[in-house]
Amino acid sequence: MNHHNLTFDVVVVGGGHAGIEAAHAAAKLGSKTALITLDPSKIGLMPCNPAIGGVGKGHIVYDISALGGLMPRLCSTTYLQARMLNTKKGAAVQGLRLQIDKDAYSRLSQTELQKMPNLTIISGTVEDIILNADNKVSAIKVMQDKKEILYNTHTVILTTGTFLNGLCHIGKKNFSAGRRDEKAVSGISQFLNRVELKLGRLKTGTPPRLLASSLDFSKMEHQEPDNLNYLFEFYPHKVHSSHACYITRTNENTHDIIKNNLHLSAIYNGTISSVGPRYCPSIEDKVHRFESKTSHHVFVEPETAEAHEIYPNGLSTSLALEVQEQYIRSIAGFENAIITKAGYAVEYDFVYPNQLHPTLEVIAVPGLFLAGQINGTTGYEEAAGQGIVAGINAHQKVTAKEPFILDRSESYIGVMIDDLVSMSVDEPYRMFTSRAERRLLLRQDNAFMRLTQRAYDLGMIDEQLYNDFLAEKKSVEDTLAQLRAEKSSTELLRTFGQDESDKSKLAEYLKECNITSLSERALQIVHAEIRYEPYITREKQEIKKSTTFKTLTIPEQFDYTQIPGLSKELQQKLTKHKPQNIAHAALIPGMTPAAISLLIFRISDFTKALKNEKMVA
Repeated sequence: MNHHNLTFDVVVVGGGHAGIEAAHAAAKLGSKTALITLDPSKIGLMPCNPAIGGVGKGHIVYDISALGGLMPRLCSTTYLQARMLNTKKGAAVQGLRLQIDKDAYSRLSQTELQKMPNLTIISGTVEDIILNADNKVSAIKVMQDKKEILYNTHTVILTTGTFLNGLCHIGKKNFSAGRRDEKAVSGISQFLNRVELKLGRLKTGTPPRLLASSLDFSKMEHQEPDNLNYLFEFYPHKVHSSHACYITRTNENTHDIIKNNLHLSAIYNGTISSVGPRYCPSIEDKVHRFESKTSHHVFVEPETAEAHEIYPNGLSTSLALEVQEQYIRSIAGFENAIITKAGYAVEYDFVYPNQLHPTLEVIAVPGLFLAGQINGTTGYEEAAGQGIVAGINAHQKVTAKEPFILDRSESYIGVMIDDLVSMSVDEPYRMFTSRAERRLLLRQDNAFMRLTQRAYDLGMIDEQLYNDFLAEKKSVEDTLAQLRAEKSSTELLRTFGQDESDKSKLAEYLKECNITSLSERALQIVHAEIRYEPYITREKQEIKKSTTFKTLTIPEQFDYTQIPGLSKELQQKLTKHKPQNIAHAALIPGMTPAAISLLIFRISDFTKALKNEKMVA
């Protein structure tokens, strides 16, 4: 590809899921964009489980879809199996999860990016970022074919995944690598240290891959796909799940093998000191931490359409290869399993994300944006959600437009970014619905209602989609207005809002009323609005209240230890996190409404006293 012109509006570093969304968004909005990656053939790679979505994570993908991102479109073409999780629970905590053909996904992401106007893909290693006298980004130094090339730019988005000083571990062996068979990167970490950003180390891991033909699927439980009429995109999609997934389980013998060999695990022999993901622990971690459990689920999932290799989800490890072989073969259906690739753990540098603005721009280095695992998150979806926000904001900065900030009351991406920049991380961050205090308002079904207008105003979606969205929005509003004119809220709730099964009763009633224009998603929205109405009303009032809190700034010199009535634990947490305002203080785990009321009272008094002192002075 021709890139003799050495000036770009936006330069994205890294071709993982954050980099794809960042480059796609910036180029789509009209910025002249470069995507620099070590190996363009690895763009869109899925080094861990080739699955996208699930509860919480799937909500992020819906947000990306409503904002005009690329991930949902890639999913619709490359999935192998579709399932809706938590269907017995309410709409707010259900989650679409797709098993993906990782090779097809990677190929399609490359094809889509190559077709993008305004986007140039460059193969090379970033050696340094050049700042001007005002400490703002001015250029990026890249090693290409053993030559140093300088690209001029005012915005750089780093989406470096696990590559910053990456170190892989298998048993007692460790080697420098960003992920399997790919070299680590050190120049960027040196730059980040030079600009005095606070860095830490995190760890993630992956299980061994197994040869499908060596497994006995008859000994496993078959996992049925779901018949769905929508995936992550706005338009309907008749699902055609074509590949089987299975479940097996570890047993006491498996656990004994692991316990007897813990000294050969990089996590337990002192080789790894960094923190791994609490909610996706290695199998040795699970066995060690949950000693009373005699069995753990293993989800047996294909990696590609050919299904030559199987991903045993739940068996992430850094144990020595010979131990991996032993414990794998102790599991039902895996007795003759052949390991095609050993499981391993990888440690990498990350930047503490409380050093970022909510736009994902580094506070101390104007023009530098960070997205994905470099911010301490884990997961393709979390990375992509940050990528689209960073890409949009880099474009907004270059064109001197308003920053694009998503509030935590309007999107899961907003929840994630607010958590990161206000609370930072001390372990890899993963999205759950429980992180969203307004989750009844942030459902999968209403993602387009929440975010499509904002995407259209930015220029992220086309006229046709926008008009079709407006038509669906009107059909929902008109239907709710008609129902509320006919019945009281209490009647509606009693008749149609007791549980998920009442949705079909509602559909029948609407037919009798000659309302036939609702799509399946629109019906879901109407049902959820009826079912959750009392709670939604309360949540909207809470949002108004928290908006008021946001204006109550906490002075930096405020001393939490001087508040009688506030527990020692909360005093310590508040002192550690230094929240900027009451809204951020409310996010600290363990905060109670009573503690917040006490804080508001004390801070108001403190702020008044400060003003009086200044007036006297």
